[in-house]
Amino acid sequence: MPHLTRARSRAAAALAALSLLLGVVVALPARAADVLLSQGKTATASSTENAVFGAASAVDGDAGTRWSSAHGTDPQWIQVDLGASATITQVQVAWETAYATAFQIQTSANGSTWTTINTTTNGAGGNQTLNVSGTGRYVRLLGTQRATQWGYSLWEFKVFGSTSGPGPGSGLLSYNKPGVASTQQHDSNCWECTPARAFDLDPASRWATATDSGWVDPGWIYVDLGATAQIDKVVLQWDPASAKSYQLQVSNDANNWTTIYSTTNGPGFKETVTVSGTGRYVRMYGTQRNTPYGYSLWEFQVYGTGGAPNTPPTPPADPANPPQLIWEDNFNTPAGAKPDATKWRADPGIGQNNELQVYTNNDNIQTDGQGNLVIEARRQETPGTTCPIDPVSGKGTCQYTSGRINTGTKFDTTYGKVEARIKVPKGNGLWPAFWMMGSDFLTGRPWPYNGEIDIMEILGRETTKGYSTLHAPAYNGAGGYGGTYGLPGGADFADGFHTWTMLWNSTGITYQVDGTTVFTVDKAQLEATRGPWIYDHPFYLILNLAVGGDFPGPPNAQTPFPSRMLVDYVRVYH
Repeated sequence: MPHLTRARSRAAAALAALSLLLGVVVALPARAADVLLSQGKTATASSTENAVFGAASAVDGDAGTRWSSAHGTDPQWIQVDLGASATITQVQVAWETAYATAFQIQTSANGSTWTTINTTTNGAGGNQTLNVSGTGRYVRLLGTQRATQWGYSLWEFKVFGSTSGPGPGSGLLSYNKPGVASTQQHDSNCWECTPARAFDLDPASRWATATDSGWVDPGWIYVDLGATAQIDKVVLQWDPASAKSYQLQVSNDANNWTTIYSTTNGPGFKETVTVSGTGRYVRMYGTQRNTPYGYSLWEFQVYGTGGAPNTPPTPPADPANPPQLIWEDNFNTPAGAKPDATKWRADPGIGQNNELQVYTNNDNIQTDGQGNLVIEARRQETPGTTCPIDPVSGKGTCQYTSGRINTGTKFDTTYGKVEARIKVPKGNGLWPAFWMMGSDFLTGRPWPYNGEIDIMEILGRETTKGYSTLHAPAYNGAGGYGGTYGLPGGADFADGFHTWTMLWNSTGITYQVDGTTVFTVDKAQLEATRGPWIYDHPFYLILNLAVGGDFPGPPNAQTPFPSRMLVDYVRVYH
């Protein structure tokens, strides 16, 4: 049954208004091929004015925080450790009033021997974009002449370029390898959240530190790769209980550790870190949390060469281009026929979400002889049942019946074009839906760990608005990841048939109504802003018409009964 959904808008981050006050203009963007390498990396400086204006504030992506050096002496510098050698193509500096008229941009492989790749002798402050050419793990701005009697101060110090990335033959080394952690959680809020969950390639399972002893610093987790490996990339998919400051470390004995990456401004969610290190063991060592809670990772993936890797499962294939029809039901049977038992099964019982109906064993579903499946909601008491109090009758015995069918044991699919042509009913408390559930729900995996894809939900009290939503452990119920939309001119969905389509592949989902895109889900954006993408496994189809519940609210005396949801066809392409 569809669970509570609400639209959640996603706004792009804006530069702080403080920049307007200070007369700072927005920096020119880096060239399309460049990548911002410095944000969140470890930064140090020759001096700081005080603890508020530390070096990390210049690489935190926040235009309202800054680094300031001590007053009155030359030279002064700030440097950032990119974590691995990189090709540097551009540097952007956003000066506070205390700027440099003369400075150099330098690179280094070791943080001690420096090569100058740009020299400025007539700097005017403000925002400066410097196109450069250099290579190094460390990048430094060395100020040699101040424009004021104060020191040097930067709102932002941004380094752009590219890393060499994973080397030839690099692959996933950590899949199903043994994990060890400082603590682990196992309770009703996080069942069996053991270290192994971070290395199982299951984005719906996670490791978490224990509530009674693990919500402290430091907290850590490491993986045994089985043999010495050359590490070139680490992917961390954080739960909101993430690390603000942490180190990635390697070891040959799980006792003596070498740091290959460090940050004091970890953003959480998904972090892909290019590194260079050698060891049998790889550890995330958290020293400061982003939340009052502990540390928790959905995925901790280590890439490189060597080790003793297990072969990961083969990813599912994307749909053909164009996709081919693989399943359909056009409901072209005589009036009164029940759903095709080779394609659909009844899903009877009491509804979820404080709904008021009982779903019958196909008593409320039949074809109309005109090519439509009819799901009918009736005002019909079911003795011996218990529902929330019906506000119309005042009774706690279920006062309504309706229908719900699914393809759970008959058909499922991973990816594809999934669509249905549907006419929805109108009236308070009515809740028609066309949706999908992860097939592992049928073998015991609880919601929302199995995943839910709502292709269409309409509230009978507001039939000018549609909802399309995703649910997962990290975003579900009222916090589901979704969008709302309407028809051109504010038309009413209940006035006629409309076609809802979902285009689903390994990179995202596109929702359409009558061929017009109404909402898109980009996998990378989802992972970087809300949590894991858990939609790379089979899902089955569901059609139902609910009455009442937390989302649509209850029916009233004016709600028409019987009310009917008509389905012209359902088709799946791959």
